[in-house]
Amino acid sequence: MAPVAAALRARGLDHRLVLTGQHGGLRRYFDPPEADVHELGFDPSDRTQRELRRALRALLSTQFRRRRADLVLVQGDTTSALAGACAARDCGIPVGHVEAGLRSFDLSQPCPEEAHRIVIDAIADLLFAPTATAAANLRREGRADRHIRVTGNTGIDALLQMRARLGPLPPRDAERPLILATCHRRENQGARLREVCHALRRMACELPVRIVVPLHPNRHLRRAVEEELRGAVNVELTEPVGYGEMVRLMDESWLILSDSGGLQEEAPALGRPLLVLRDVTERPEALATGNIELVGTDSARIVAAVAGLFADGPKYARMSRPAFPFGDGHAAERIAAAVEAWLAERRPGRPSRPPGATGRAAAREPQAPPPAAR
Repeated sequence: MAPVAAALRARGLDHRLVLTGQHGGLRRYFDPPEADVHELGFDPSDRTQRELRRALRALLSTQFRRRRADLVLVQGDTTSALAGACAARDCGIPVGHVEAGLRSFDLSQPCPEEAHRIVIDAIADLLFAPTATAAANLRREGRADRHIRVTGNTGIDALLQMRARLGPLPPRDAERPLILATCHRRENQGARLREVCHALRRMACELPVRIVVPLHPNRHLRRAVEEELRGAVNVELTEPVGYGEMVRLMDESWLILSDSGGLQEEAPALGRPLLVLRDVTERPEALATGNIELVGTDSARIVAAVAGLFADGPKYARMSRPAFPFGDGHAAERIAAAVEAWLAERRPGRPSRPPGATGRAAAREPQAPPPAAR
């Protein structure tokens, strides 16, 4: 959401950021630092999903009533996003959903994200779909075109901005290439997480690789991974990393193994092959480009897939071509332009954009960045 905040500020639109506390330390990513940021100071640890949702909904309702907004923007499919959308609706405030329309079409897993996406999109008045496929999903669910904008995803905006700041990469280790591995989803906890860790142990012994595993801030996940991988040869467990560090690790990687939704968008843009530790995905666009592959959590299947990339150079090369199915780095500009136009329609007589602004960001369709941006 940092690119969205910057784009709103560039258009002179008054806005306030509310950080729920689901992830700490986010304030530093708003550059220049936003003057109007409220942090709830909420501790989400050791709460059930229902408890978390109810507590956040009540806290956010209080915030929204204290300072009446014309529109509340929420991003993604987290419990925070669902609580924010519901709290806004409780207060009679319209909702805009950034990253709308993603669907895995699988409600059988214990993970709540798919249900969150469906509910938020049903509530939202403005639906900022990252791709044409996401927009089509929304239409199939009965949402009218007047509510939908295809903008690209602001995660790609943030990625390209951060990548440009990091500068050139150091030379890669040709003898022992880096594999970056993360696993955190609720559906993959327990036996499935142990299978993933077993695969990492095997790969580190059987293949000429080194594996970096950034630990998750959730202490239960951290403990489970440490119990399985502590002391494993060629496996490095690191403290949780910030966004810039994560982008650097992705960029330095020969291969990424992850169940993260965001990484399914970021890895193709960086030209890094990604094996997805899931059986389904809400991001089929990355499957279509050939940059990602679903491998599930069976340890034998994961090891075979990684070994196969060592043996199949042409396949690895195909998966390493940069691709931008989720936008060109200008999604936030389109979102801010759409918000401004929507506000102007609701407030007749108010200028639709600051003097001198052309509005071209709203009209541009998502395009791949020029080679220099890669």
